[in-house]
Amino acid sequence: MKNKKTSATPWKIVSAVLAVALIAVCCTWVITANTTQAQPDPQSSAQQAEADSLSLWTDSAPLKAELTSYINDITDESSASYIPVESRIAVFDMDGTLCCETDPGYFDHKLLYHRVMEDPDYKDKASDVEKETCKLIEEYFKTGEYPSGLDVKHGTAVATAFKGMTPEEFDAYVKAYRDTPMESYTGMTNGQAFYKPMLQVVEYLQANDFKVYIISGTDRLITRGLADGIINIPLAQMIGSDESLVASGQGDSDGLDYTFSKDDKLVTGGKFLIKNLKTNKVTVIQQEIGVQPVLCFGNSSGDAAMANFTINNNKYKAAAFMLCCDDTERENGNIEKAEKMRASCKENGYTAISMKDDWTTIYGDGVTKK
Repeated sequence: MKNKKTSATPWKIVSAVLAVALIAVCCTWVITANTTQAQPDPQSSAQQAEADSLSLWTDSAPLKAELTSYINDITDESSASYIPVESRIAVFDMDGTLCCETDPGYFDHKLLYHRVMEDPDYKDKASDVEKETCKLIEEYFKTGEYPSGLDVKHGTAVATAFKGMTPEEFDAYVKAYRDTPMESYTGMTNGQAFYKPMLQVVEYLQANDFKVYIISGTDRLITRGLADGIINIPLAQMIGSDESLVASGQGDSDGLDYTFSKDDKLVTGGKFLIKNLKTNKVTVIQQEIGVQPVLCFGNSSGDAAMANFTINNNKYKAAAFMLCCDDTERENGNIEKAEKMRASCKENGYTAISMKDDWTTIYGDGVTKK
């Protein structure tokens, strides 16, 4: 018996058409979804990048919210608070602001003590004045109390103890010492004792076209030797206390009466010139930068003048941030000093930074306090 040839019924044709249409719609949804995922929201990406820039700061840290809001405002050309790139100047103190301040004292005080009291190539040549200064430094290390008048005595002793070195020789000496272990910590040298959250702040500002300066009470050449290669700031933007520099053949002649010759080298002259603290920080900013900063970062009363200069009578939106040394577990904190600084912040309009509450780390993994 032969099979009969049958034709498709109308309802089968309709079903086939609907199936094809449904497949097309589904394909369109998949393509659209994939396209959306491949092109994330620009605003969300920017916010994520901003968050990553300060990833070592806790979400509750006042600086994190205030600084990001500030940057968004002053970099927006449509904002009334817009600051031109050439006026984006930020100044940072160094010891206690960018790096460890007390272990058991300042880096430059430890360096002088090493030079005068421990260095076999110099300790027998050290003067009585240098040794007496180091006895005061030793007292400071033991008690934590800074002796009155030590600023000038220390600066004078640094100038004489390193007299006759070329800047390159002095720099090499500083860098050799910065490679020695920190006394209060394991897993860290003096040169590695920079606060990682603060280094993020420097990088964040530089990424937003800020010119960043170090304004330190530490000797200028020591500041450069300690920070060079560790923090990405040009040497010309590292400013500190000053000692004299002279030509190697100059003797006692004034610079106006002596011409640097082809046989001369530049060497340290042995005279202390100025301690770069308090109002001296303000004057050196004007002399060497020539522009009023719009952001200031410090940690002590020695930085208050610089902070006040920054935030008062400024034609641009300005802010000052002060570190409070309130972490006694991860850092050599001092609660009494931290509370005094917190009170000063409230009185003067600075934003307080809590090392304990605002930072997820201080020195990074592998570093512990003894």
